Amino acid sequence: MPDDRIIPPHGGYRKLLSYQKSEIVYDATVFFTRRFYSSRDRTVDQMVQAARSGKQNIIEGSMASGTSKETELKLTNVARASLEELLADYRDFLRVNGLPEWDARHPYALRLRELNQQPDADYETFRKGIEHENPEIGANVIIGLVKVCCYLLDRQLQSIESDFLEQGGIRERMTKARLQRRSAKEK
Repeated sequence: MPDDRIIPPHGGYRKLLSYQKSEIVYDATVFFTRRFYSSRDRTVDQMVQAARSGKQNIIEGSMASGTSKETELKLTNVARASLEELLADYRDFLRVNGLPEWDARHPYALRLRELNQQPDADYETFRKGIEHENPEIGANVIIGLVKVCCYLLDRQLQSIESDFLEQGGIRERMTKARLQRRSAKEK
């Protein structure tokens, strides 16, 4: 890629690990809420919308990244906030149902960590846990996936900030390109 491009390549969200995990979280949340909540429970819509917002804002931020690091940063942060809200909903589910949240040393949490490190892990990788008949297992598996998403989004936000500080935004690129063009014409 030439350094003088005004609008750099953008929109590669499908390659982002945060997006891939958020898609699993969305699908898992749809499954979980259909299975363990009444269809009339408002929590279902809230949880599904929080999961969807996490996923969709990663997409929108990625698509906006070429022209606005500010928008990319804001939307990625909205994705992070939505997933944090979803995490609280799963923790509420466990708490009100008298079920434990696994700590990092729990054998299933350790297994989940192994699965999360597999390249190209997708819904199928986690299906057995997500769709388990025991809601404690399903909720904890999804909690683990949400935590991974949040961690990845935190790192993504740091990267976006760093990129902006190093490369600037579109206005700076436009000014640089215009000055380079003038300079080339004067020679």
